[in-house]
Amino acid sequence: MNDPRLRTKIAKGEFFVVPGIHDMIAAVIADKVGFDVVYGSGYWTTASAYGLPDAGIVSYTQMLDRMATLVRTTKAAVIADADTGFGGLLNVHHTVRGYEEAGISAIQIEDQEFPKKCGHTPFKRLIPVDDMIEKIRVAAAARKDMLIIARTDARQSEGLEGSIARGKAYAEAGADIVFCEALLETDEMRQACDAIDRPMMANMANGGLTPILKADQLADIGYAFAIYPALTGLVAAAAMETALHRLKDDGDGEPDDIPLFNFKEFCGMIGFQEVWEFEKAWAR
Repeated sequence: MNDPRLRTKIAKGEFFVVPGIHDMIAAVIADKVGFDVVYGSGYWTTASAYGLPDAGIVSYTQMLDRMATLVRTTKAAVIADADTGFGGLLNVHHTVRGYEEAGISAIQIEDQEFPKKCGHTPFKRLIPVDDMIEKIRVAAAARKDMLIIARTDARQSEGLEGSIARGKAYAEAGADIVFCEALLETDEMRQACDAIDRPMMANMANGGLTPILKADQLADIGYAFAIYPALTGLVAAAAMETALHRLKDDGDGEPDDIPLFNFKEFCGMIGFQEVWEFEKAWAR
């Protein structure tokens, strides 16, 4: 059985926040801070693992490996991006089975054509509503107890009305959670939550098209929870750029005004203590 904490939190009806995880360092830091649900972002895990854009380039096998590694690394329940399901109906079936076997608590599938694009970039193209409904039904039939998140990218091509209509259809098809991506205004977010009879997921993507709101505002609008997929990646990139400029310009590898995580503590967080104990027990 997969980690039940996400399902339990949604059933309680209390709004919660979910950090995006771009690499395994972020995963262990999120554990330390105390998050019990995390989000495996397709955009950010693709960028960190392969240095590639989120444009349908990374394969199912590569993404599954990255998400399975996240499950093994974190103590939290994992929501995982699965793009379009990586193809047609048989691909969706295979993807759902693979993600669930890896220990994923919820799988996110979107209604774009393959290859897909990041939801906050241009040139997205959608599949017909009926095709996505079939994908959701196949996903629901394939899973055991993993939750299905249906994402629609219709706002930019079909307007708010089209996004809501698709969200309703996906809820009726069996999606457990609905995700209307890239809504443009707070009022649009409220209309979507009011219209769709399913727990709703908000995407607080720094630098994206949707306004970044505080947790209490999102709860008031009607969302069940929000993901923050870009936060750890962008914070880490900014910190690295600052530190590397200082190294390049000043030759300073330990500047006083840039915080460094404690190395000894970090060694313990990624498992060195177990390695040292093994060495004491077995090394000659």
